[in-house]
Amino acid sequence: MTGTLILVGSAFLASTVEMVEALTIVLAVGLTHNWRTALVGVLAALIALAVVVGALGPSLVNYVPIETLRVVVGTLLVIFGLQWVRKAILRASGLKAMRDEGKLFEQELAELEAIPVASGVIDWTGFVVSFKGVFLEGLEVAFIVLTFGANSGRFGPAATGAGLAVALVCTVGLLVHRPLTRVPENAIKFTVGVTLVAFGTFWGGEGVGVNWTLGDVTIPLLALAYGAAAWLMVLTLQRQSRVSPVPSGVQQ
Repeated sequence: MTGTLILVGSAFLASTVEMVEALTIVLAVGLTHNWRTALVGVLAALIALAVVVGALGPSLVNYVPIETLRVVVGTLLVIFGLQWVRKAILRASGLKAMRDEGKLFEQELAELEAIPVASGVIDWTGFVVSFKGVFLEGLEVAFIVLTFGANSGRFGPAATGAGLAVALVCTVGLLVHRPLTRVPENAIKFTVGVTLVAFGTFWGGEGVGVNWTLGDVTIPLLALAYGAAAWLMVLTLQRQSRVSPVPSGVQQ
């Protein structure tokens, strides 16, 4: 039960971050071109993602030995999670600018407004932008659903978390017609990144024969340990940056 709840929560948080970024693009297309084009692009991207998950999911479970799968999935999750943690650490320590959804939204609007709107039911430029935004962001969600589901042998928990995130972000986006600038993206990335590394360590360890005495309870304990180490790194970088300020325009 503990592992299932963490799995659902991790998929939900990770999917929320990606869908907020996709929402920014879709809103820009809808406001500058037309909503029909934006929504058709979203629908096409969701169908393509469903095909990817549906095609790869059963193949991974049925044809790849579980020990091999756990090692591969564990390694990929550690790499993927560390990328998120790295970005979150740099942003939290002030060495990398925070992602500004409002500013990115204005940039998308300006770029799309400069492109003439084609006559007809569907504007293909807007369709491509909408489709690409949702599909590329959705691929990361699909990766999480596939890896979590393939390793556990059931895709339900991960798919449930991802589905809840998509439904929530889409509903709020339709209601407010603005990017979700108040979502604490960096905190979510930090949490999800640490959790992915914990899952990767746990599953990779199982794949090479490690017997985790505490079972699924090991996952939150690993996440706490990694989170503490990451936060210590944030504090260290903040202290170093105060001693030796980073020159303007330079990113470490």
